[in-house]
Amino acid sequence: MEVFSKSDIGLVRTSNQDDCRFGVFSTSCAWAVVCDGIGGANGGNVASALAVDVISEQIEQLYDEKLSKEQLATLLTDIVQRANTQVFDKAISEPSLEGMGTTCEFVLVKDKTVHVVHVGDSRTYAIRGGKIKQLTEDHSVVHEMVRRGEITPEEAANHPNKNIITRALGIRPEVCIDYIEANFTYGDVLLICTDGLTNCVSTGDIVKIVHENRGEDMTNKLVDKAKEGGGTDNITVTVVY
Repeated sequence: MEVFSKSDIGLVRTSNQDDCRFGVFSTSCAWAVVCDGIGGANGGNVASALAVDVISEQIEQLYDEKLSKEQLATLLTDIVQRANTQVFDKAISEPSLEGMGTTCEFVLVKDKTVHVVHVGDSRTYAIRGGKIKQLTEDHSVVHEMVRRGEITPEEAANHPNKNIITRALGIRPEVCIDYIEANFTYGDVLLICTDGLTNCVSTGDIVKIVHENRGEDMTNKLVDKAKEGGGTDNITVTVVY
């Protein structure tokens, strides 16, 4: 199992508020975390970096290959709740950081199962046999509008409120977390990314790049394609296969 990751400031922003990290426990187990900070340049940077630090340290310390699926689900969600608490506490203790927060995609692949802990509008996709499936649902205002039938997915793509999210780490003492499990088989590619990619690159182009490239070439070309599409935000991509 291999993991590759790349984060880029994009073409418009003055700082990169995304953060990411990954690790490999064995040939059949790897993890990755991707966060997209919110709350102003300073706050967003701090929130995403702190969340990534907490999650990385906790999974490295607490992961045990003997954990059952149920125990692993509990561990992963507990780790993200701890990250939420630390970001929230820091925002409370430092007035200049008030209101900061971050999205969170925390993914662990073990054997034939993908475990995803999801908060915000960053995304995790599974790509298999030329098809792409979004495993997560955006926690955003426009996604709720789509779900209620008020607008179409096509209208959501260009909606003026598309960047307003309804959940983030660090905004409240506790956060509502989505936990998702999916099957993973040989040949699958998992893509974990911030909206800097998905706002600028179509799913068709994502699939094409993933199938034509491997390793750093894959992450580099995904980032380059987002820049070709405008590079309007920070861009972070992590692939696991």
